[in-house]
Amino acid sequence: MSGEAATVSAGQVTLRRSLSFWDLLLYGIVLIQPTAPMPSFGVIYQVARGHVVTAILCAMVAMLFTSVSYGRMARVYPQGGSAFIYVGKELHPSLGYLTGWCMAMDYILNPLICIIWCSKAAQNFLPGIPYVVFVIFFAAFFTLLNLNGVETSARINAGMAAALGIVVVLVVIAAVRYLMHLPPQSGSFYTHPFYDPATFSRGGLLRGTSIAVLSYIGFDGISTLTDEAKDPARNIPRAIVLACFATGVLASIEVYLGQLIWPRGQGFPDIDTAYVHISGRAGGPILFMIVNAALLLANMGSGMASHLGAARLLLAMGQDGALPRKFFGAIHPKNRIPRNNVVLIGAICLVGALFFSYQLGTEMLNYGALLAFMGVNVASVALGWRTGKMVHWAPMLISAAGFLTCLFIWTNLGPVARIAGTAWALVGVVLWVVRRRQIHLPDTTA
Repeated sequence: MSGEAATVSAGQVTLRRSLSFWDLLLYGIVLIQPTAPMPSFGVIYQVARGHVVTAILCAMVAMLFTSVSYGRMARVYPQGGSAFIYVGKELHPSLGYLTGWCMAMDYILNPLICIIWCSKAAQNFLPGIPYVVFVIFFAAFFTLLNLNGVETSARINAGMAAALGIVVVLVVIAAVRYLMHLPPQSGSFYTHPFYDPATFSRGGLLRGTSIAVLSYIGFDGISTLTDEAKDPARNIPRAIVLACFATGVLASIEVYLGQLIWPRGQGFPDIDTAYVHISGRAGGPILFMIVNAALLLANMGSGMASHLGAARLLLAMGQDGALPRKFFGAIHPKNRIPRNNVVLIGAICLVGALFFSYQLGTEMLNYGALLAFMGVNVASVALGWRTGKMVHWAPMLISAAGFLTCLFIWTNLGPVARIAGTAWALVGVVLWVVRRRQIHLPDTTA
């Protein structure tokens, strides 16, 4: 190879298209995590009155429709990879901004609910220490590590996903062995996790479904790899849909076995870490410790990564002028991190974890996620109408179904979560209006 051929200018450098369909699918599963339904199992169980597997399956239907819309949008806007871009470019910049603002709430709430869950899981190891001590510890731990620039690498994430996959296999084996040693059961024993007429409540199931959406958060991240994927027009949409479907199937198996193991009507020692106690019932103290430790480490990794991700999102909004630039747009000269934002989010998480429940934090997070999903579905319909009208009637109908199902689930979020989420959205609208007016103000200093 000649020196001339080997020399490539910076403007010609592009990302290498090396990711196959299976690479993309694995990445999606790593993002979502194999144990996704375990932390929220107890909350869904309580709200849906025992119908966790049905709530997971109902949420999967809405997410599958939405995953098709994400796949279609990724083909048209390969560099975007986010609901913010899709909605802003296909519908209107103002709607795109509102979508991004609601996603910011998700970013901030994610480390908050991780702190709540980690604190409850730590109490399973050290029950004598008050909950508030663990909240302070994890909030400070996440903040201090991120102030020093510690990040979770892709290799660590992949290793963690593999370890969690092993934990899932251990749980399934222990659950099957436990069920095989039970005395003979009636047919209804195996169908009640799907539908139990004695406890079924339509409103409870829909409320549980609105929480179960959390188990699928992350499938849209595959779209960010469009520039590195082989045959992205074909493989990106397929990987998004299949990752969502695989998550639903795996999550359904996990929660179905969990419901069979735990006696119907019996309360959990701790609702937030219910699945840990189910694992202990199936596999004894050793499996209890393994699952509790694995989920604790997974939530710590997720909490630290999302803490820094939220800080960077606020940095981008500050540098863009959507938030006060002097505070939110500042970067520490030594560590090159948005120190103000890291500390602010740490403080928010500390206070929030002391007053929020895991359920409320989850529902508020899903408030923003479902709004973003609805926006992507509408953008997909608009794309089909703009490019070919009724030629694309099938994908347009799928996207419309995705919007309606997400809207239906969104309306069944808890009232407090809807009020708080709407207040957050209104603050975003006010900031957008103020920013637009400042941009268009005439310069009177000349």
